[in-house]
Amino acid sequence: MSSSPQAPTHAVTADADTRPSLTVLSGFWPAATFAVARALLAADPSLLLVRHDLTALRDGLVRRVVRSSAGIIEDEQVELRHGCVSCTLREDVLPTLVRLARSHPGQDLVLMLPEVVEPEAVAAACAYCLIDGAPITDLLRVDSYVTVLDAEHLLDGLASTDDLTALGIQAAEDDHRALADVVVRQIEYADTLLLWGQSREGDFDTSRMAILLQRMAPWAAHIRVDDDRVDATTLTRQLRHTRRHRPETPGILTRGLQGYTLGIHEPEPDCGVVSTVFRARRPFHPQRLHDVLEDVNAEIIRSRGHLWLASQPDTVVAWEFAGGGLAMGSLGHWLVSLPEDRWEHVEDQRRLAAALDWDPYYGDRHQHLVFIGLGIDPAELHHTLTGCLLTDAELADGEETWRTYQDPFTGCFPLEAEEPPNTNTEGASPA
Repeated sequence: MSSSPQAPTHAVTADADTRPSLTVLSGFWPAATFAVARALLAADPSLLLVRHDLTALRDGLVRRVVRSSAGIIEDEQVELRHGCVSCTLREDVLPTLVRLARSHPGQDLVLMLPEVVEPEAVAAACAYCLIDGAPITDLLRVDSYVTVLDAEHLLDGLASTDDLTALGIQAAEDDHRALADVVVRQIEYADTLLLWGQSREGDFDTSRMAILLQRMAPWAAHIRVDDDRVDATTLTRQLRHTRRHRPETPGILTRGLQGYTLGIHEPEPDCGVVSTVFRARRPFHPQRLHDVLEDVNAEIIRSRGHLWLASQPDTVVAWEFAGGGLAMGSLGHWLVSLPEDRWEHVEDQRRLAAALDWDPYYGDRHQHLVFIGLGIDPAELHHTLTGCLLTDAELADGEETWRTYQDPFTGCFPLEAEEPPNTNTEGASPA
């Protein structure tokens, strides 16, 4: 078995595709996610469900369970060389999927992820890790990534300021992710979102959460199951063989840069939910932006996007807020700051998006931020952010002067040409 990075080689038309279908279920509340898995098993006796228990992961042990509607097929404890999620994916999850595809030809698979695993990590492993010298997509077709949200706990999860370590459920010793960060990434990467059950506060609050999910992930298919009785056949039609997954779609931090939808502008409240998009060409003044970080995220459930600072005009700065914490980091260079011979190393979609929106003075540099919350005032938010942009007089001073501004973010966003995107909370105050 090899885990060397390689591009997928399998290409086949949909009509001729005979590979078993893989549906990936994620969700932070396992009871709801497993209820969905059981419904899928009930509708298809040939379906195989794969689950991994990471309770003893830090001791290098993982429990793997494979079942069908008839009962448990495998229940084994696996010892890993290193106790981490990425090792679990490479050393057991993907090899298990490949083995089952070979030993049970024609039977589809459902992979139910542990609550702390983000689906994007699985997608990356499926795309680049080789098993027996080949990508798993030679044997399996990844149909969709489905995230299940428990209506009773969703809002508490999104508002939580706890991290996984404090809760004792971290996936590794150095896993300092916040609970809310995990939940929003499970939501934003999904092809399909399923809101399960009802809020303790009643129908209005359940509807409000459904709208909130639509604002957070407008690109996903949205499904609600809030009845006591579940129609397993209908749910199967909604979740399986949808061909919704598009592996070329970028992760949330680079969606906007590559021209994909980053969020929708719905400033009028719907059940109290507001989503507003802030876009501008001018750079932010670093000190003025730093001074309002707490204010702009005070009532926000989720904000994300990218920006540019006048004092660091070569750098695309990532912005993401969830669970009371703002993270900012480097996403690399703006294209306008790169010599043209280096553009060939940039994704085609990024170059196309930049060309379509190119400005003679600013190039591809711009602000693109999305804010989603309950009862927020989008006009006030836009007014605050606009006040952080450079004035006409400051613009006239030019880049050489901008670079000399007092900058609270100095050193926070290093530009490393070959490094992956970095998120760094230094210089970003929790709201």
